[in-house]
Amino acid sequence: MTTIHPISPEDASAVAALRHVTSAHKGEILGPQARPMFDAMFASTPAAAAVRVEAGTVGGIAGFWLLPANARSDARMLYIHGGGYVLGSAQGLSNFVGQIASRAGVDTFAPDYRLAPEHPFPAAIDDVVAAYRGLVADGTEKIVVAGDSAGGGLTLALLSILAADETKGLVQPVGVAVMSPWTDLAFTGESYQTRAEADPIFTRDVLQAFANMYLQGQDATNPKASPLYAPLNGLPPVRIDVGDNEVLLSDSIRYAERAQASGVEITLSIWEGMAHVFQSSLGQFLAAEQSVVAIGEFLRQRLDTPAVDAIPSNPIKGA
Repeated sequence: MTTIHPISPEDASAVAALRHVTSAHKGEILGPQARPMFDAMFASTPAAAAVRVEAGTVGGIAGFWLLPANARSDARMLYIHGGGYVLGSAQGLSNFVGQIASRAGVDTFAPDYRLAPEHPFPAAIDDVVAAYRGLVADGTEKIVVAGDSAGGGLTLALLSILAADETKGLVQPVGVAVMSPWTDLAFTGESYQTRAEADPIFTRDVLQAFANMYLQGQDATNPKASPLYAPLNGLPPVRIDVGDNEVLLSDSIRYAERAQASGVEITLSIWEGMAHVFQSSLGQFLAAEQSVVAIGEFLRQRLDTPAVDAIPSNPIKGA
């Protein structure tokens, strides 16, 4: 199911203001030196009320727990932060992740997976898999997974890895929500052309620089790096929220099309006028609040479904 959300007059004015602020910096190549700036930008997201932040380790991967006062006792969420595989940290995004955790009503672990270029592919996805296995080993009954941008790509790659034969028997996620996921590091989507002017933040060259630091010559179509190329049958329900004004729009649309064709229950929400991971701009865009509320409700609904211990050895399309 695909839903197009029209932009409100209030958000149209806010988007115009954003363009004015970002225009001078669009196209700047960012590397590890930008990590403090990136974390500071996300730290401006308002903190959710009644959410504790605690350092922790799950599956041998350090990170931070976001613990809402209203959390249910039978479930956990794994949240994978974005940052082009080069930037971002669990602590830096703790305010934003806390907002998602609070609305979903679930204790959430955000791992500090290893970043490129110091730790190239597949370090990040290996750490994400280890963190998920750690939640399962801790006896968690129900798990949902969420992520944004590159973290959204890692989230979707994790799904296909969990559905593969070698991991049969693991408790499977009951639902997944991703925001502006980067699903294709081979850059084959048409929105790199059709949204080149509309995107106030990214250009293809900026994202190519991130991909180069992460892949370091490895195959961009490897399904563990680009989940668009992974087998998608047997996956749990997935919700994707993406802005209409971002060069990564095609990454969401094409993944949703492939997932639907593989029998996955997929929800694609496209928000007109919105840029990359606009949800982090809570308090600035009405659409940000609307999207985060919808994501929280989706995850709550998925947590009310029975847990799945394993995927059948031969998933049936549409089952």
